[in-house]
Amino acid sequence: MASTDTINKRVGFIGAGQMATALARGMVAAGLVDAGSVRASDPSATARKRLAAAVGGDVLTTDSNAEVVQESDVLVLAVKPHLMQGVCATLADGLRGDQLVVTVAAGIRVKSYLGWLGAKVRLVRVMPNTPCMVGSGACGYCLGGAADQADAELVDRLLSAVGRALRVEERLLDAVTGLSGSGPALIFIMIEALADGGVRAGLPRDAALMLAAQTVFGAADMVLQTGEHPGVLKDRVASPGGTTIAGIETLELHGVRGALIDAVRAAAERSIELSAK
Repeated sequence: MASTDTINKRVGFIGAGQMATALARGMVAAGLVDAGSVRASDPSATARKRLAAAVGGDVLTTDSNAEVVQESDVLVLAVKPHLMQGVCATLADGLRGDQLVVTVAAGIRVKSYLGWLGAKVRLVRVMPNTPCMVGSGACGYCLGGAADQADAELVDRLLSAVGRALRVEERLLDAVTGLSGSGPALIFIMIEALADGGVRAGLPRDAALMLAAQTVFGAADMVLQTGEHPGVLKDRVASPGGTTIAGIETLELHGVRGALIDAVRAAAERSIELSAK
């Protein structure tokens, strides 16, 4: 994870919803940004209060997008995709050449932002996922417009405050959407199914759910911390003639591996379809 020295920049959010709140809270908690350097605008007073409460300190919230644009060095666009073009139209004239614009809206190509905000804008397009809300996100991002390596390094540091970040070419962001964007829902289904299996084997529901969730968390942490291939780690658990290999055989008989591959592919293809609209 990147260094968490303060970046000494004012970070503004257009939109104060869950993702904006998660990112702002993570940046402040990691010491990257002082709360007093965070600005957020949203037409909803409830959303503004929720973000301010989550971030704490002297965070500034307002219903004026123009105010946030004027007082920010890094501007994060965190509004719904169907609202983005209209919001960008109101921001374009107020943007400065020294500002970095980061978008976390799904499915909107860099070329669209350049058309709305101007070809010279420094833009970074990010695909976050919901575990950012608990500091365990997996984010992909790409550069656009006049954004450069220094911008990439800054965004990498900001995103690392809420999990892990990976720079990719824009053409791969649909694959990122299919894997890490939609992936949490697939894992939630797996956790629920594992817990059901535990209940079927006799465990109380709350115990089964805790064990299932912690098992998935622990297995994922082993992959990240050891750097070893998951197949190698799997083989170490699967003793000859033992319980684990019996369970693995059942998964293979039901095509679970293929189903997960197809689910990621389907989500990625749907992302491509939505981006083309």
